[in-house]
Amino acid sequence: MQFNSYLFAVFFAIVLAIYNLPFLGWRGQKLWLLVASYLFYAAWDPVFIVLVWLSTFVDWTAARLITSAPTRARRRLLLIVSVIINLGVLGYFKYGNFVLANVVAGLHALGIPYDPAPLDLVLPIGISFYTFHTLSYTLDIYLGRTQPWPSFLDFALYVTFFPALVAGPILRSSQFLPQCATPRRTEARWLAWGLALLVLGLFEKTVIADAVMAPMADQMFDAKGPFGPIDAWIGTLAFTGQIFCDFAGYSTCAIGAALCLGFSMPDNFRSPYAAIGFSDFWTRWHISLSSWLRDYLYIPLGGNRAGPIRTYVNLMLTMLIGGLWHGASWTFVGWGALHGVYLVGERLLRAALPTGAWRDAWWARGAGAAITFVGVCVAWVFFRATSFSSAFTILERMVGIGAGPRLAFRSQANLVVVTMAALLAVQWALRERSFAQVVERTPWPVRALAIAAMIEAILLMQGPDRAFIYFQF
Repeated sequence: MQFNSYLFAVFFAIVLAIYNLPFLGWRGQKLWLLVASYLFYAAWDPVFIVLVWLSTFVDWTAARLITSAPTRARRRLLLIVSVIINLGVLGYFKYGNFVLANVVAGLHALGIPYDPAPLDLVLPIGISFYTFHTLSYTLDIYLGRTQPWPSFLDFALYVTFFPALVAGPILRSSQFLPQCATPRRTEARWLAWGLALLVLGLFEKTVIADAVMAPMADQMFDAKGPFGPIDAWIGTLAFTGQIFCDFAGYSTCAIGAALCLGFSMPDNFRSPYAAIGFSDFWTRWHISLSSWLRDYLYIPLGGNRAGPIRTYVNLMLTMLIGGLWHGASWTFVGWGALHGVYLVGERLLRAALPTGAWRDAWWARGAGAAITFVGVCVAWVFFRATSFSSAFTILERMVGIGAGPRLAFRSQANLVVVTMAALLAVQWALRERSFAQVVERTPWPVRALAIAAMIEAILLMQGPDRAFIYFQF
């Protein structure tokens, strides 16, 4: 069940109606949300609900046992068990086929014939997200950042809360569980704001990502024949816009749906294409993942506390794992490695350049923003390409090597450029400002007109039925 479907509209209306029945009570409301979340997940494949239950039970039990463990060694052992089970299940389903294929390829390269039956594993939707939900809870308990939550119902709802279940944002228990302690209902103000965010998110997904950007990105990245530098750049820009509007659109829908139910969730994007520097980019892009990797991987590895060389190693390891988290492919690892190189290079450059007021000059900030955006676009080539050879071919075309004739659909290319320019302008306008504050200061007739225009565009510009990109991760 996707946000951009009529089935979800019916489902969400029923959820809201039952959730706000006056006789239900707060416990009954939470129980209904839990049931609704399981139904939401079961719309894809009910069999994999068992994995959600396993993750819920393992970390609920591990957290309580860690708290009551008499020794530090016992606490560490319980944490290790939780990590092994969580990452073991995630690794088997997400990386089983990948590991087997690479083992077979390695043995063949050594002249050893080995052709086992394929695993044919199906990736359970959302497993990367809800695994990080539950694992962060256990890690926080072990690190003493929080105490075990007394209600299993609340914890189960935290793991499976349907707006964030399959593609985030990745929730921390400290962000969600305290909200379960206070009775909530749908309030008119939050319902209006939540529905507006749902419309905005669907507009980003169905109109910008699917109707405008995706056709040009698909044409270039899936091209069988030669193409030129302009095609390479426009196709890359198209995917740059597509990946943002697709994923930010999902996050916006998720936050809006949660608000309709009286829950708040953290922002997952803050104008990432207006970043000045790659470290700034990662404070703005997929914030729930980047902060998770920072708190549970980069800092435990030592962060920047053990000297520059160790810092660079920690950055590279974090970004490599972040790339692999996205999918079982070496191109994702390459994408993460490239961002690791960016971050290391940025630190080296900052240390080498002299300090001074010039760093805040408009031209310095503009140059930094341009370099960051181009670097991010280049990295997206590896993210989208199906192989390294395909990625390097596109990069060669971008610099004019082996250029061929222009591809067709020039009108679509012009639309991509105009839309991308508008997207960048909006992100720069919102770089230092809250989107909510800007909306609140906008006269209500303008807001109403904007929402009506987005709804009309959603209804008129629906293209092929495309799943959200991050569903595959």
